[in-house]
Amino acid sequence: MSLARLVWSPELLQYDFGRGHPMSPARLDLTMRLVEDLGLLASPELEVVAVPPASDALIETVHDPAYVAAVRRASEGIPDPERGLGTEDDPMFPGMHDAAARLVAGSVEVAQAVWERRVLHGLNIAGGMHHAHRDAASGFCIYNDAAVAIQSLLDAGAQRVAYVDLDAHHGDGVEHTFWDDDRVLTISVHQDGHTLFPGTGSAADVGGPKAPGYAANVALPPRTTSGPWLRAVEAVVPAVLREFRPDVIVSQHGADSHARDPLSDLRVGVDAQRHAARLVHDLAHELADGRWVALGGGGYAVVDVVPLVWSSLIAEALHEPLDLQQPLPQRWRDHVAATSGLSAARFLGVEMVDWTPWSAGYDPADDVDRAVLATRKHVFPLWGLDPYQD
Repeated sequence: MSLARLVWSPELLQYDFGRGHPMSPARLDLTMRLVEDLGLLASPELEVVAVPPASDALIETVHDPAYVAAVRRASEGIPDPERGLGTEDDPMFPGMHDAAARLVAGSVEVAQAVWERRVLHGLNIAGGMHHAHRDAASGFCIYNDAAVAIQSLLDAGAQRVAYVDLDAHHGDGVEHTFWDDDRVLTISVHQDGHTLFPGTGSAADVGGPKAPGYAANVALPPRTTSGPWLRAVEAVVPAVLREFRPDVIVSQHGADSHARDPLSDLRVGVDAQRHAARLVHDLAHELADGRWVALGGGGYAVVDVVPLVWSSLIAEALHEPLDLQQPLPQRWRDHVAATSGLSAARFLGVEMVDWTPWSAGYDPADDVDRAVLATRKHVFPLWGLDPYQD
């Protein structure tokens, strides 16, 4: 059994809303070029697989058939703004259905490979389209591949699936899909919805009447930096996961919490995001016998953030973490300059993140600590945990 399986083929670049749209497929292309130039694709522990588009039947395990039909019509140029198709966020493009369905197939493929023990860790950096709802596109997301992958795990026999969302934006679509399902725990660490799309994900949102405590939301203030962000992740995610005891962990690693991202107001560096990925990875080994499915997500600093964060994610899944001070390959930097006219980063990161664990004590004067405590006070008692104790 290999350590990791990565979904990749050039067809994944066809998920393309057009020139000028923030979600440029160049972010995937540059990531995979960097992964190759770092030598990760040559690892004997990595399997790389291509997938065809998912069937309508698979997509409809989460999405309404009428919505899937509307996406097919949008692929032919017929808008449906009531379903979010043909809007500024989700403009139509030829082949939209197949492109979005391929993302779904990728996430399901690695989820099933992990569940069936054909591979330990699964990766789909093109996935993580967490805003799509059952009957509508939203926030650059046509189909919710994360939700379909989770549903596929449940259908295959998983009793408990944990979803950890580290994107700057609330993972609303996944949370809504499993809001009242006590087989799925969703945890989202994001910028406060009062200040950022989609405007949801408050600390008081803890799940439906049949699943109280099975949604946890850490809504952080704008301009939260690396150390406090990582402290927030560490203060909530491990404790709740340990109580839930998942069979599988599915995580979403949107890179848009970075300071250079144009669509969020967080200030989280590459190293903090690397630490968070390692935390989730370690918890998968501790709690889920290593079963870990890692997805991409948001991230709109196409050159100097997304490729660095997701290359690090792939390296983490291979148990070969990259050195923050490792020089980035000159061939990759030359390609960036030739194709974008921009200067690529010389190193993976600038400096190691300095952070204080929650166990060191709560600071009532700190905005981030107050946000974290709000989550703990709403969620922890539902799991029999004391929000004031480590």
